[in-house]
Amino acid sequence: MKTAKQKKWWTALGGLFAGFLNGLFGAGGGMVVVPMLERAGYEEVKSHAMSVSIILPICVLSAGIYLWNGHVALQDALPYLPWMLGGSLLGAWLLPRCKPRFLHIVFGLLILWAAVRMVFG
Repeated sequence: MKTAKQKKWWTALGGLFAGFLNGLFGAGGGMVVVPMLERAGYEEVKSHAMSVSIILPICVLSAGIYLWNGHVALQDALPYLPWMLGGSLLGAWLLPRCKPRFLHIVFGLLILWAAVRMVFG
């Protein structure tokens, strides 16, 4: 069993790594945050919901940095925004209705699909 001090270190390292991944790849930090929260003892649905809440501020920060440095123009992203907001509403409505086993399977398949696309894509 981990001590409180060890848990704090693992939490800090996991958070640092998730922020790093988010800044580098976009919202990829969720692939670190969800398992980290589950290992900390949170149930799967809550882990996914907390991950979104944790990733939101670092996504806003990363987007602000990219916009500030001119790496992306807001008008290029705007056409996607309404559809992504709609998908977010649907996902937030659906998450509490999903069985934990289903979430594990879908999340694992999503990670595998992303890995295959990255390697062969």
